[in-house]
Amino acid sequence: MLELNTRLWVALVLLTVGGLNWGLIGLFKFNLVATIFGEMSLFARLIYVAVAVSAVIVLVPALIESKK
Repeated sequence: MLELNTRLWVALVLLTVGGLNWGLIGLFKFNLVATIFGEMSLFARLIYVAVAVSAVIVLVPALIESKK
């Protein structure tokens, strides 16, 4: 089982935020990140990149663990 260190917890929180944002987009055509920080503002783009990096941070150890 994966050990949930601080880095993985932060990644999971960011993935949750990203997942909820995509759910809002899909259900209601409402982009919460863009609404709060501005459409493709620097901060909104940083959040999108952080969510993508979080996906890699969570995915890589999960793939390694699944090979054991």
